[in-house]
Amino acid sequence: MPLLALAIPVLAAEIWLMDTRDAWPVMAATTAVVLAAIFVAWVGYRRANASISRYGIVERGFFGGVSTVAARDVAGVLRVHLYRANSLDTTQELFVVERTGRGAFRMRGRFWDEATMDRVAEVLGVEETVGSEPMTLADLREANPRLLYWFERRSLTR
Repeated sequence: MPLLALAIPVLAAEIWLMDTRDAWPVMAATTAVVLAAIFVAWVGYRRANASISRYGIVERGFFGGVSTVAARDVAGVLRVHLYRANSLDTTQELFVVERTGRGAFRMRGRFWDEATMDRVAEVLGVEETVGSEPMTLADLREANPRLLYWFERRSLTR
């Protein structure tokens, strides 16, 4: 588990820097806090899910927030191949687009399989548009910035 890989060096450094005989209460408290953080992250990860039906989309995020999009508000589905950072490899991305042009839901090819992505437009009963050429994040930012998350809308190179 990646979180454990981050926690072990912190605890090991604490043991190395402190005199373990006199500082055991601090070490115990730090260990308890780190283990509690790992547990909370694990619960958030396990609870995160998305459900798509003919009525719309219900998504529970990592931090517990629930987002719903009614099927009547969905204009269509856009699928594009995005180049991965510093690579010629691409990953498939699916965007559910609201009637206002804003991205309502996103499925990344790193986390979702293609068969699941293939069913989204059919289940929602909307048209699916497939991009003909792979594009970079900068290209997508220029063409459809409202599809991206707020932190992806800004370029660090400007």
